[in-house]
Amino acid sequence: MEFRLLEYFLAVAREQSITAAAESLHISQPALSTQLKALETELGKQLLIRGVKGSRKVILTEEGMILRRRAEEIISLMRRTEEEITGSDETIAGNVFIGAGETETVRLFAQAAQKIQKKYPDIQYHISSGNAEHVLDYLDKGLIDFGLLFTKVDPQKYEALPMPVKDTWGVLMRKDSPLAKKESICPEDLWDKPLIISHQKGDDILLDHWLRREKSELHIVATYNLLFNASLLVDEGLGYALGLDNIINTQSGNLCFRPLSPRLEVNSFIVWKKYQVFSKAANLFLRYLQDMIPLIEPLDPNIPGSGSSR
Repeated sequence: MEFRLLEYFLAVAREQSITAAAESLHISQPALSTQLKALETELGKQLLIRGVKGSRKVILTEEGMILRRRAEEIISLMRRTEEEITGSDETIAGNVFIGAGETETVRLFAQAAQKIQKKYPDIQYHISSGNAEHVLDYLDKGLIDFGLLFTKVDPQKYEALPMPVKDTWGVLMRKDSPLAKKESICPEDLWDKPLIISHQKGDDILLDHWLRREKSELHIVATYNLLFNASLLVDEGLGYALGLDNIINTQSGNLCFRPLSPRLEVNSFIVWKKYQVFSKAANLFLRYLQDMIPLIEPLDPNIPGSGSSR
C-alpha cells in the first residue's frame, strides 16, 4: 500500500466528496476515483459508499473507518520520522508529543516548556488528553513521546519519572448541595447520594477502598472519562462527581470542590517507552523536566520507581 494512496483516501474522508478532495489534492476527479478503486481492489474491501441519497457525498464503510484511523496514525508517524531525520544538526526544533490525564501536574510541563522556549523558540508542544488506556495506547504506537499517568506501569516496558506534586481526590458538587456546607466529605456522606465516578482503570479500586462499599451498594448514576464532562452533569444536578482537585475552576459558577476525609492523594508519573530514541526536542524537554524536579520539591524516596530514570 503506497503512502500517497493513504493521503488520497484521507482527503476524501475529510472532504466527504471525491470532487472536493481532488481539488484540494490538485489532481483530476477521474484520476482520484481510479486510485481509490485500486486501493479498494488491493484491500479486497469497499471503503466508500458513493452517491449517498443521490448526492455526490461519500461516507465511509466500517472498513473505511478502520483504515482512516490507521492511516492517520501511519502518516503522523511518517511525518515525525522525516522531521527527526532531516532536522538540522546545529539547531533544535520540532515537536514534543505528550499524552496526559487531567491534572494540575501539567503545569510542570508548561514551566519546562516556557524555560526551553526562551532558548529554543522553534519547538512546539502537542498535548493529547485522555485516560490511562488512551495514553498507553498512544505510547505503544509511537504517537506520543511521553505519557502522564496515575497508574503503575510495567518496568520492563516503560521508564517512569515520579512527579513531585500530589493530586487530591474530592467531590465536585453544586454550591447549593447539602454537602457543600461541609469542609470535607467522609465515606458515609456519599453512601446514599447519586454518584458520578471515573471509569479509568485503577480509580475504581482506589475509590472502592476509600468508600468502604461495593459498587452494587452505591447509587452510581453515571461514569466519566474526563472530569470536565462530568462537571456538566454535576452542574445540571445529576449527582456528585468524585475527581481530582484543581481541574475544574470553581472560583466562579455554580460548582464547588470538597476534599475527601480521610484524605486521599495520588502520585503521578511521566512515562516513556524503555529504550526510546527521542528526537532532539523531546530529549531536551525531558532533560529540563528532570533538572526542574529537585528544585520544586525533594522526591519522596518512598514513591515506587523514584529516581529510576536518573
